[in-house]
Amino acid sequence: MSGKKGGGSNTRSAISGRFVTSGQGKASPHTTVHEASGPSGSSGAHYRSAISGRYVTTAHGKASPRTTVRES
Repeated sequence: MSGKKGGGSNTRSAISGRFVTSGQGKASPHTTVHEASGPSGSSGAHYRSAISGRYVTTAHGKASPRTTVRES
């Protein structure tokens, strides 16, 4: 799945930032993020919670590096 583009979404580790298989994502739901496209109209980096899957503030993302993923 690493580097796979197009056709849906991906699962990424919040700890390492690397893509993981969907099975690994299901086994570790609090430290993986199911990614789709970013928020529309957004530019620059943004953070997503690995626990809820929701976008969080930059301050929260920086304060919680093991449970958030920085998306560009």
